[in-house]
This record gives sequence, C-alpha cells and structure tokens, in this order.
Amino acid sequence: MNKILDYIAEETGGKTYKSHRFCYDAEVKLPSLAYDESQEFTIRRDRYGETDDTQRTTKNLFEATKLFQKEKPLFTYFLDGSRRIYKVDDIEYSKRLFPVVGGQIGVACCQRNAPDTFGKAILESYLVLSLPSFAVTGQKHSTQFLGRLTKQINETERLKRLKIKFDEIFTYSSDKADKDSKEYLDRGTATIQDKMIECEKKVVAELVKKNLLHQDSYLIKDGSLQYSKTAAGDYRELAVYQSNYRRVVGVSKSFNPEFSTDNRGQSNAARIANLPLYHRTPAAMYIPLEDNKRIGKSRFSIWYVRIREARYSESPFAGVLKLEKVLTTEEEIENGLDSGEVDRITANVINERNPVCYGKDQRWANHLYPIYLTETYIKSKFLSDLHFINLF
Repeated sequence: MNKILDYIAEETGGKTYKSHRFCYDAEVKLPSLAYDESQEFTIRRDRYGETDDTQRTTKNLFEATKLFQKEKPLFTYFLDGSRRIYKVDDIEYSKRLFPVVGGQIGVACCQRNAPDTFGKAILESYLVLSLPSFAVTGQKHSTQFLGRLTKQINETERLKRLKIKFDEIFTYSSDKADKDSKEYLDRGTATIQDKMIECEKKVVAELVKKNLLHQDSYLIKDGSLQYSKTAAGDYRELAVYQSNYRRVVGVSKSFNPEFSTDNRGQSNAARIANLPLYHRTPAAMYIPLEDNKRIGKSRFSIWYVRIREARYSESPFAGVLKLEKVLTTEEEIENGLDSGEVDRITANVINERNPVCYGKDQRWANHLYPIYLTETYIKSKFLSDLHFINLF
C-alpha cells in the first residue's frame, strides 16, 4: 500500500475521506499557542526584578551601547523555533470525524563566528503527524505502536522514492469538542508545538553540555523563557531548567502590554508605548502562581526596551522588545538581577538591531538581525506547502 493515509487508516481501524488539504497557518489565524504572553505580572514596590530598587523612571542606555560596541559582543548564539501546521485529511473512528494534522518543525541555533559573520551551530528538523487518541484504542503500549506505525509508513514506496521520513506520530485527545471541530485542529497543533518546545530545550542543553554558554557568551532565544509544561521531555525539573538557562535571554517581538501592571493594578501600556529610544523600563520580578501551568516555580526578571523610533513604525509598540531572564541564584531570587547586568544585556541587545529587513517582514522594527537570519534559515529548510501536502 503506497498511500500514507490509507495505511494509517487500515492499521488503526479508521476510514479516510480524502478531504480538502491545506496549510492551517496560512488559512486560519491560530489561537496563541506560542508561549510569549499569557501571564500578567506586576511591577511592585516591594519586589523589583533588579537590585537597584530606587529606579522609578526609564533609563537611557545610549552611552552604554557605545561603550559595549568597543568590546566583544555579549551574545554568541541565537535560537529560534518554527513550525508549519497542515490539515491533511479527515479520519473516522466510532462514527466520529477527526482531522489528521501534519507538521514541519524546525529549531535552529546560529553562531556568531566573527563580528559580522554567522553560521549554523545546530539544526533540528522533523516531519510529524498527530492523530486522534482513538487511533490507539485497544493498544496496550500506544507509544510502541505509534513508533512501529511511523517506521512502517516510512517504508511506503512514495516516501522511500523521495527519500523523506516522518520522525514521530503523536495523538491528541478525542474527547468531545466544546465548540466546533476546529478545536481538534488546535489540539493536534498543540502536540506539535510541544515537540518544538522540547527541541528548543534540547538545543540549549547541548550548548550547556559543551560549555559554550558562559559569562562572556550568552544566547538570545526568540520568544519567552516561560515554557509551558509538556507531557514529554526530561527538562521539567526546576534545577535543570535554571542551570541550563542561566546564560539565556528571552526576547519577545510581540507581547500584550496590558499584562504589565503597576502596584496599584493600573496598566503600564502607556508607559511602555512612550519609551524614548534606547531607554529601558525598570525590571519587574515575575513570580508564577502556585497553580501556574508554566515551568515550576521559577522567578523571572522582565523589562522592556525601545530599539527603534516609534515615529517610523506602524504602532506605538513597534520597536519595543520585551526582555526576560530566569533568576537562578538565591541572591537573584531574593533581590533581583544585578542592575549592571540588566544594563549590559540591554545595551548588547540594542547593538544587535542593525541591519534590518526593511520591506521583508512587517515586524522589521522589532527584529534583531541575527534572530531574523536564524528564522530565515529555518524556513529555508522546510518543504514547500504543496510538496508536504502531496506526500499524502
């Protein structure tokens, strides 16, 4: 049997329908499955995210950026992850229809080899599928069954001829959707998103294992460091997470400014929008709630910086980045990140802003060029949407 979906249906007791296939990312605006913004945090008078608790206004780092330009850049590695989601068919189990969700995952880490030269350090890429949990009903060892199924579809004539392999098959919950069938697509997407998150953690762990991250060699990760807990992976332990991410800074290009409030519960949105160029806000300490679904009880130092003039951008928040760093030592957890370190990180982030991708991406005002290069490199390794869909 040469067709992947027919083989899956036969092995799992389902029935395929040859439904319309499409790239879900392109046709539907996805709900926020990324982990950039989901928690509110408060800038409180009694818990600052940095040691200088006297700072009440923004801080100008223009002179600091010029000073750090004379030194070796703080950031050596740049990490980004990307995925594309597809609906490749509908499949029937127990007289109910579910989407078969396909995905391409890419996680890349680029390395600065010279002041203006970058190269690939690590690339992780995967082709995956996500099926409803009904597909493994009656299987005593579902993980082993899915592993065998993956191996068997890779033996189909079409995939062997194209020299393409799928790396893993996941399952999403078959529980009845609360609203509509689109919820099943979101569930399948979430399983693929979890895989991408684990890949990002794996790359950071590899860099740490090789002693490539230290006080003079940091990593910028595109997006928040506040990972959601996932069902898979060995990185849920708080101590391992804090150790691996000690020299990592999360940079979010997009964020919800309403999630930042002052100690009176008032929004800091206007304060962030009115940041002058090269200024940063005071760092806030974010303490997750006990029932928080994010990673452990980690505490984070979070602040904002404007890297480009608002008058040249399409919105008052364009040109503003949200920076965050996990607090790892007892002293940091108690008193916040050293304010000198906050300034050092921020000035070096500002120095990463040029050149930019004018006209190439509507988010240009928030781009750091090495991250843009990393993202572009990942996407260049994806199969085209048409090629991926036609695998089935």
